[in-house]
Amino acid sequence: MRILVTGGVRSGKSRHAESLIAAAPSVAYVAPGPTLEEEPDPDWAARLASHRARRPERWRTVESRDLAGALADGLAAGDAVMVDCLGTWLTAVMDSRGLWEATSEEATAAVSALVDDAAAVLGRDDGDVVLVTNEVGLGVVPAHRSGRLFRDLLGLVNQRLAAACDEVHLVIAGRVLKL
Repeated sequence: MRILVTGGVRSGKSRHAESLIAAAPSVAYVAPGPTLEEEPDPDWAARLASHRARRPERWRTVESRDLAGALADGLAAGDAVMVDCLGTWLTAVMDSRGLWEATSEEATAAVSALVDDAAAVLGRDDGDVVLVTNEVGLGVVPAHRSGRLFRDLLGLVNQRLAAACDEVHLVIAGRVLKL
């Protein structure tokens, strides 16, 4: 099973994704975004704390920006893998590689290579994976170039990884629509 769960902020997508793998005997929860050590924002800390409190103790947390590596390692260990979320992963990648000021072509090439690696791991049939992402293309056009670049890159990430999944679930207001 490979499922991409998408939706807006606070739509219920993480809870839905967690419910999809709740019965798995072992889960690798991949947190690919900025850590508290990197960005000590109290709002971010509260969000991380609420997610951690919801997860069963038996779930193993993996903090890594190496999306393909974390997927491969989790699957090789026999875990179901949940990644929450691709939007925070993309932010961390753009930060660490200095892509906010890169040309659209440079940023797309850099992100595409990483997405190709992750899609290749998803193409293997050796375990369950649930990916959580944000749907950012439904709103207004961002006023700043960096916002437009992020929106466009996340749209590319979502399309490419959705193509590697068996199902895509859209979550709106806590309701799930299988696409």
